[in-house]
Amino acid sequence: MCSLFGLIDHQNVLSTKQKNHILNALARECECRGTDATGIAYNFGGRMRIYKRPLAAHQMKLRLPNGVHVVMGHTRMTTQGSEKCNYNNHPFIGNANGKTFALAHNGVLWNDRDLQANLPKTNIQTDSYVAVQLLEKQNALDFASLKSMAETVEGSFVFTVLDPENTVWVVKGDNPFTLYRYKGFLLYASTEEILRKTAKRLRLGPPCEVIEPKEGDILRIDSTGRVTMGSFTPRQSYEHWWRYRPYYESYRLGKTQMAEIDGLFDVAKSLGISPDEVQALFDYGCSASEIEELLYDPALLHELTAELLYAY
Repeated sequence: MCSLFGLIDHQNVLSTKQKNHILNALARECECRGTDATGIAYNFGGRMRIYKRPLAAHQMKLRLPNGVHVVMGHTRMTTQGSEKCNYNNHPFIGNANGKTFALAHNGVLWNDRDLQANLPKTNIQTDSYVAVQLLEKQNALDFASLKSMAETVEGSFVFTVLDPENTVWVVKGDNPFTLYRYKGFLLYASTEEILRKTAKRLRLGPPCEVIEPKEGDILRIDSTGRVTMGSFTPRQSYEHWWRYRPYYESYRLGKTQMAEIDGLFDVAKSLGISPDEVQALFDYGCSASEIEELLYDPALLHELTAELLYAY
């Protein structure tokens, strides 16, 4: 579980001091979804700048130079690739058609190792980085290349991408994402609750508009604040596929049991743990309460399920 966040001052209504204040408040609210690392990306002086550290947001003082109007951020909870190696942290830098871009990801990808077999070798161990490599392989950053990338990866995701023209792209998979529009600027984060708390802390008042894209949407937010839409076809949703397996004989489960198991899969997804891993533990014979305890020890859970999934 990680968090995406960002600020788009498309009408230049905020001073640098105000932007830094908003940025730090927003990043700190995002700590609820990740404290292992924090990073931001922005364009300045004709270059893409990335500043990231293996620190919680409250331990960092994020500062934007004068003249920066768009910033993309990420707070990380480590699931793959140690945060101690800063190159494993988000945002990641990429290059397509001679132009640099930055990418951040909330979620977990399940087929990254399969995809890496046909991609250039890298010392970056984070599953998310394959999305950068897939865009680089197409040598393009547009609706078509993002659609292809989103339909190639398997897993739980929302991607944000910042390009040199200060356009923010949002590729909405099955993870949450909300955008608040204010007069002259926009804020976004992985959950509306984060935005509500940030707005309350900063006394911003209610937004003019709340945008919540659906799974399969691709948003293009240009430097003027204009939002245009594309789409991709999500892969089969695994959220409830386990119900139909003979092991569970779901037609025999009561409503309370079904609700409890539903909730367990939802919690797992929010923590960046795939349904396949939870399913493997059920198949092995673990009870719902045993699995719930494991959810909060991701390192042990991943170690156990790696052996189980390999066995299957």
